[in-house]
Amino acid sequence: MRWLVGWSSIAASFGTAGRVPPPAAGTAYDAPLHGGIADAAHADDPAGQDAERTVHPVGAQLLWGDPDPLWAVGDWRPDEIRTVTADPADPFTRLAVLGCCGAGDEELRRALYAARGGALRHLTEWPGNYTAVVQTGRRITVLGDLAGARPVFYTPWAGGTAYATAALPLADLIGAQLDIGHLAALLACPDSPEALGDGTPYVGVRRIPPGHTLILREGSREITGYEPVASLAVAAPEADPAGAVEGVREALTAAVRARLTAPRHAPDTLLPDPGPVPGMGPADRRAARGAPAPGVGADLSGGTASATLALLAAGLPGAPGTLPGSGSRLLAVTFNDLATPRGREAELERAHALAADPRLHHVVVAAADEALPYADLDGPLTDEPGPCLVSAARDRRRLAAGSADHFTGHGARQVLDAHPARMADLLLDRRRRHLLRPVAALARSAPEGPLLVPFSVYSAARRLARTPYRTGIEAAAARLREGGVATAVSGPVDASLAALTWSRPGPAAGWLTGEALAEVSIRLRAAAGRPPLSLRPGEARARALLARHAADHRVFEQAVEVRSQRLHAPFLDNQVVRAARALPESLRVQPGARAEILRSVLASAGVRELPPGWGVTAPGPNETAVRLGLRAALTSLLALFHAPLLADAGLVEARVVRQALTDAADGRPVPLDGLAELVSMELWLRRLMSRRGTCWTGTSTPRRRAVPPLPAPLPRLTPPARPSLPRPAGR
Repeated sequence: MRWLVGWSSIAASFGTAGRVPPPAAGTAYDAPLHGGIADAAHADDPAGQDAERTVHPVGAQLLWGDPDPLWAVGDWRPDEIRTVTADPADPFTRLAVLGCCGAGDEELRRALYAARGGALRHLTEWPGNYTAVVQTGRRITVLGDLAGARPVFYTPWAGGTAYATAALPLADLIGAQLDIGHLAALLACPDSPEALGDGTPYVGVRRIPPGHTLILREGSREITGYEPVASLAVAAPEADPAGAVEGVREALTAAVRARLTAPRHAPDTLLPDPGPVPGMGPADRRAARGAPAPGVGADLSGGTASATLALLAAGLPGAPGTLPGSGSRLLAVTFNDLATPRGREAELERAHALAADPRLHHVVVAAADEALPYADLDGPLTDEPGPCLVSAARDRRRLAAGSADHFTGHGARQVLDAHPARMADLLLDRRRRHLLRPVAALARSAPEGPLLVPFSVYSAARRLARTPYRTGIEAAAARLREGGVATAVSGPVDASLAALTWSRPGPAAGWLTGEALAEVSIRLRAAAGRPPLSLRPGEARARALLARHAADHRVFEQAVEVRSQRLHAPFLDNQVVRAARALPESLRVQPGARAEILRSVLASAGVRELPPGWGVTAPGPNETAVRLGLRAALTSLLALFHAPLLADAGLVEARVVRQALTDAADGRPVPLDGLAELVSMELWLRRLMSRRGTCWTGTSTPRRRAVPPLPAPLPRLTPPARPSLPRPAGR
């Protein structure tokens, strides 16, 4: 796991062992610098008594030192860490960019000059996915991304504020306990920011919202947004569809080119090649050892998102993936599930047709029962829980056959597609005619009663458009408090109707205890008085869904991490998200809009012949594979929930979850994605409680870490206190 961490305080009372020396005499900063271990000789320095102690992350690389230090921790590549200074005579005006950034050094320096005056938005407009930290004197500014795939966390510490791009190191720093209420909200309403707020699974560690910055001034902090807020009085004029699609094409092309123009890195081989093996080529032996191939690769599942990235990366001029003889071909990886071969034949045929491009080298990773979901539940500890933990071994097997720089199509659906609640936005703007095609498509997908579908969808969208934000959130809180959390979804129509609301319970909410649901309902009622960035239901729900997916993608990266490999999700880049938000809603809601947008992107790269079936809506998760995996791992799953930590925390009843696992294995209708969330959170809790070591060294406690190890009990969720009624007078 790669992360950066730093802090800012009024007086740097903790040393860092990496102090920046003062400039030479005669410059503007020739006064002695105070704070840190170097000031132990100063009698008036409160850090003198702690001079023998230094606090720094384990295995960290110091980017700059006291009084506001910054570290990079993990296996960062040399080109992924860039620091620039405005003036050699002013060492405390500097910029650090960590990640893949398409800006040159001169662009970074010009941006630093502008940032000194408070201009920050231009720091987020470069191609790539990165985190920027600006220091101007004692002011520290940390910028998060628009989607939330590279979040920023903070916590009060040492008379100031510590920040990081991971929550667990900050929890170790302050010795935080688990926030059981936040875990309950993750299970009850995972895509509702009103229930999650700015919290994390650790008490005292907070997250800045997507599209915001954290500004620290000598310990004091401020959180502000860098995106312009649209007027709530009138609707913005509808953008030109052709110009908006052209903006998405330019942004996505620049995002892919930023990865291709970065320096290439040869992966570190974990084990030596044992030599020829019958039935295995060099690539198969390399994948078996867990090392990616050098160069650039991409997923090729047969869907529109992965195919667009693979063909776009292979077709850009002067980049890897050119014609044979003039450069290396792009490695395209397709996963073939032999355990459930039926249902995905069309996708595999499209993948083979796309792989006929001479600029692609196609690799098919075939696996049977050993790669089913729930087959292998061992894995690394991630920063936060996520539903991908139950299938991480399956995805890791596929990615191990990829390249050192691997493209994935994650986020395309959340960035480009229209959330069903956007139909309510169209009604608010009096654009009813744009609802004809999406409602007709839903009616055609209904197996029974298609004549009633248009009326039901239109009524639900009209009801949402007329429901104020506060009323909708309070209704969702009342629904949780009363136990109305049935989330049975049987098709696209039911899914659209369920999404036409300000907040809805998650698939795992039906298994939570009454105390947990009451806690989440209190969170929702408290958030009802704090309006979101947008009071338009479609826009607000789309932002929330994107933030939830970006957070899950971050957990996915950590769970399936392969040594020396970088996963790239260009659809989650700032400039792509910003360009997609400029798409008119009337274009988004049309059936097949995402396929047409990506078709125009490929046409700009010279790819105009696509296989039959391009743009067909990809099926959801393979339910057959999930049930087979549950049936094969039922014994271990029942043992996992024999005495679960979730039950110790008061979130679920073990008996109810065991019965749900048995029903799912027997084929009964059970929300399978809800079971994945329960199992993943139980796995994450067990890995967290059994971990050894800490992220820091030099703290007052030699082995200080978040959440004490077993057998210390978990803090149990306490029922909310009920207000007492006043006693009548005279009694």
